[in-house]
Amino acid sequence: MKKPRLVVIGNGMAGMRTLEELLKLVPDMYDITVFGAEPYPNYNRILLSPVLAGEQNFDEIVLNPMAWYAEHGIELHMGKEVERIDRVHRRVIAADGTQAQYDRLLLATGSLPIVLPIPGKGLRGVISYRNIHDTRAMIEAAKVKKHAVVIGGGLLGLEAANGLKQRGMDVTVVHLAGWLLERQLDPVAGRLLENSLRERGLKFRLGTSTTELLGDDHGEVRAVRFSDGSEAPADLVVMAIGIRPNAQLAQTAGIYCNRGVMVDDSLQTFDPRVYAVGECASHRGITYGLVAPLFEQAKVCANHLAHYGIGIYAGSVSSTKLKVTGIDLFSAGDFMGGDGSEEIVLSDPAGGVYKKLVIKDDKLVGACLYGDTGDGGWYFKLLKDGGRIDGVRDRLMFGEKAIGDSGTAGQNRAVTMADADEVCGCNGVRKGAIVKAINEQGLFTIDEVKKHTKASSSCGSCTGLVEQILMNCLGSNFQETPKTKAVCGCTSHTHAEVRKAIAEHRLLSHRQAYEFMQWRTPNGCATCRPAINYYLISTWPREAADDPQSRFINERAHANIQKDGTFSVIPQIKGGVTNADELRRIAHVADKYAVPMVKITGGQRIDLLGVKKEDLLDVWRDLGMKSGHAYGKSIRTVKTCVGSEFCRFGTQNSTQMGIDLETMLANMWSPHKVKLAVSGCPRNCAESGIKDVGIIAVESGWEIHVGGNGGIKTEVAKFLTKVKTADQVREYTGAFLQLYREEAYYLDRTVHYIERVGLDYIRRRVVDDAADRKSLYERLLYALDGLIDPWEARVREDRRPREYEPLRVPAQLAGQEN
Repeated sequence: MKKPRLVVIGNGMAGMRTLEELLKLVPDMYDITVFGAEPYPNYNRILLSPVLAGEQNFDEIVLNPMAWYAEHGIELHMGKEVERIDRVHRRVIAADGTQAQYDRLLLATGSLPIVLPIPGKGLRGVISYRNIHDTRAMIEAAKVKKHAVVIGGGLLGLEAANGLKQRGMDVTVVHLAGWLLERQLDPVAGRLLENSLRERGLKFRLGTSTTELLGDDHGEVRAVRFSDGSEAPADLVVMAIGIRPNAQLAQTAGIYCNRGVMVDDSLQTFDPRVYAVGECASHRGITYGLVAPLFEQAKVCANHLAHYGIGIYAGSVSSTKLKVTGIDLFSAGDFMGGDGSEEIVLSDPAGGVYKKLVIKDDKLVGACLYGDTGDGGWYFKLLKDGGRIDGVRDRLMFGEKAIGDSGTAGQNRAVTMADADEVCGCNGVRKGAIVKAINEQGLFTIDEVKKHTKASSSCGSCTGLVEQILMNCLGSNFQETPKTKAVCGCTSHTHAEVRKAIAEHRLLSHRQAYEFMQWRTPNGCATCRPAINYYLISTWPREAADDPQSRFINERAHANIQKDGTFSVIPQIKGGVTNADELRRIAHVADKYAVPMVKITGGQRIDLLGVKKEDLLDVWRDLGMKSGHAYGKSIRTVKTCVGSEFCRFGTQNSTQMGIDLETMLANMWSPHKVKLAVSGCPRNCAESGIKDVGIIAVESGWEIHVGGNGGIKTEVAKFLTKVKTADQVREYTGAFLQLYREEAYYLDRTVHYIERVGLDYIRRRVVDDAADRKSLYERLLYALDGLIDPWEARVREDRRPREYEPLRVPAQLAGQEN
């Protein structure tokens, strides 16, 4: 039986998302033909700005490569613009004469850039910013031209301005409104953004209109004239003042249009065989330009194309979460406020943070966040749900983690999210869907999550949250994206460049590092702060300032936070060897603090699970034992077997060797957690073959293996060398770990470090070069000498941690304006 024919006009994000949703429901229902005006497969237009700035290349932003079309039997016509729809004979005709018959037609023609109707708009060097062609034109222009004027202070205009500035041009942004991003930000946030961008070298003319573009004798633009008569030099002008629905093709075909192709709640047009989605569609008089509503439309439209007929698109309540040149922004609802509304404002211009919550009738009706947008999703949920907030008003400004007393503040947001909570607003992906894909599909990386769920594949603002979910699901098996790109959105520097700058220029504090490397945000973010902190203290031990607030919650509390907000406390038990006194103390603590579970760990220690936050200090004091460091990016444990002291197969004293190593490495911070094991014979009872450093005793000495990793994705350790004495074991092991500490990127396990530099390099530094080995070993001992056990330090200071204590704001101050 012949399949019905589906033709899609438009090879962009909305049209191809509709096909993806359709293929999930009915993969073999249609013969599909796609026409795209551009000579490329579907790509992510949201990521054009990183391409312009030189941070990504085009191949990295392709969403559906050519193989995808072939895999699904889709006939793709690239670089062929459809110029006519023949509704009588149900066919479309492209400009080159290519025709395709349809039984169902999907219009996804997107939008067109608005061009100011002013003299000089046709001069060479005057372009819009909408697609990869425009992006490449700007890249080429930046190579030979100096002065650029960007007309429009919206998102596209600012991204264009930043990209051109990154490529060395002198850039002025001209904007008619009085502040930047006036549709997404209030005046205060707009001015903060302007000041931040001025610090990066951009120039602005706000409240200014452009009246004419002036050309030279060769027909190229040379200057811009403004309404006040003044001029600015410009050999490149980028118009980024807005878009309009591309509905001309539909209108010419007799399909009803009014500020877009009119569609009903099934995304069907006036012609029942024709559907429309995306920026070209007008639903209930509204056209949407954000990605999330377009993808909601795609899902409903696919439902009806599949003949399910149960999807209803009722419009979208949208929020805006943006990252403009590395600065996080969020807005939702009526963030401007007005009559009958109240505002709660937190403003810290020096710290780069501004938050405004708008409340009306004891309900949150709007939010505007600058710099710190971590709670944007939660505020948006409150806004959509429409629930009363009077019971939590005094803590509302401080985010989700400040609500209640369950002791969950400070942990990553992914822990507290319910499976039904939305992670990726662009694609409508919920936490539960991501967790399910990770567990069922065996995903380990952000790129794999993008491929299987689409989360983080559009604007990228949820990438950090997806990383948190991955880490929570996989623990140490989480594999970060290779760190050849920027550390985060706060900088263009890679991890290698940051490490080099800290070492070569003796940077000893966060402030020095951010100022020297011209960080885009003055205080960094949750991604870069822990990395910078580690690079500082590992490069300059005893000199660099360790910043506890730049550490993850486990390292700040010196215990492992659990899903219910309680903590896991693990005292050090070297080599798994304890005594009656220690056991009595552990039992006493378990009884005194009603510890719900006492468990023997895989690392030969005893874990007290379910300790309340407020009891931690007293638990450590009563234990009187050193920290087992089961919580940080640090030395964790040295697992041992009985060895020659008792086992009839043992060839060396593995237990003592394990104790000696754990004593030597006590309190060692590292790029990621480090686990060691010592086996007394090749039978390997201590599982030394899957540890970061595995020591295996043989008759004539010890074998040292490195780069192992247990867990979901097991990595077998690689043989490094064989030594004769216990002193050599300590020296070679210490040298390897110091090399890893000095050169690995933050959150790289030893296996990932070895993959990057190669085992031959490790052998040259640690095995072949005795002087280098000794130097590395001595640097390790120097860094570790005199370090105080963190539990001992807390008990000595009797410092009651306040990480989880919400700030109390008097009710009379909560509603005051800034």
